[in-house]
Amino acid sequence: MSEPASARLKIRHVTGFSYDGAARASYNEARMTPVTSAHQTVLSARITTTPNAVQSTYRDFFGTVVTVFDLQKPHSRLEVTAEATVDTTPPAPLEAPWSADELRDPAVEDRFCEYLVPTPRTTLDAHVLDEARSQFCELDVHAAAHAATDWVRGQVRYVTGSTNVTSTADEVWRQGEGVCQDLTHVTIAVLRSLGIPARYVSGYLHPIAGSSIGEAVMGQSHAWVEYFGGQWVGIDPTNGGEVGIHHVVVASGREYGDVPPLKGIYHGEPSRALGVVVEITQLS
Repeated sequence: MSEPASARLKIRHVTGFSYDGAARASYNEARMTPVTSAHQTVLSARITTTPNAVQSTYRDFFGTVVTVFDLQKPHSRLEVTAEATVDTTPPAPLEAPWSADELRDPAVEDRFCEYLVPTPRTTLDAHVLDEARSQFCELDVHAAAHAATDWVRGQVRYVTGSTNVTSTADEVWRQGEGVCQDLTHVTIAVLRSLGIPARYVSGYLHPIAGSSIGEAVMGQSHAWVEYFGGQWVGIDPTNGGEVGIHHVVVASGREYGDVPPLKGIYHGEPSRALGVVVEITQLS
C-alpha cells in the first residue's frame, strides 16, 4: 500500500524538572518547536511554562527554533508544554547520488565539515569503522546509507532503558543494545567514516498501527539520521527505511548534545527530570 499524500499531526509534548527545595533562579532553552521545511509545514506552535515566564526565540547555528526563558522567583517545579500542528508530505524521490569524487571535493568537505568529523558521542573503534568501510565503500551513497543502517540495526538491539543521554556510540556498540538516540549515533559514526555527511535529527514519530483519525495516542520523542548525497535524505536506523509523513522534524545537529529538548542552568537544590509525555493526534 502506498503512503498517503500527506498527514496533519497535532502534537503535545510535556516535560520539565522538579527540585529538592526551591530553584531561586533558572535560565532555560527549549528545542521543542517543529520547523517548516520542504516536506513539513508548521500551521501553529506554542510553548507554555509553569511558572509562567517571558519568552524569546532565535534559530541556532543548525536552524533549530530555540525558545529561551528565565525564572527569577523561587520555584520547586518547572513544567514546559509544547503544542504544534504540522502538515507533512512524503520526501521527494531520490536524485542520482553524488559520486565519491564529488563528496571528496574540498569545497564540499568544507561546507559539511560539522557533519563529517566525529564528536564524543559519534566515535567508534577504528576496527569497527574499518569493517564498515570494507563492506560499504564501493556502494553509491544511497545504497551505502541503507546498507550501513541495516548493518547497525543488526548489531545493536533496541532495548528501552538500556542507555542514557550520555552514552557514546562506542559504548553502545560494545554493549550491543540501545535506544533510538544510540542507533542514530552509531549510524552517523559509520556514515561519516565513509565520507558521507550525516546529521542527527530529533522530533516525533506517530505510531501508525492501532490508531484512527482524531484519536490522541501516546507518541514518541524520536531520533533518526539525515545523510547528504546531493540532497538531504532521512533514514530511520531504529525502524528501518526512509523517513515518511509520520516523522515530524524538530531539531538537527551533529549529535544529541546539539538538540536536547530542554536544558538550562539554575541556582538551588538538586533537580530531577519530570519525565516526558508525548501525545500525537492525526487530524487528516
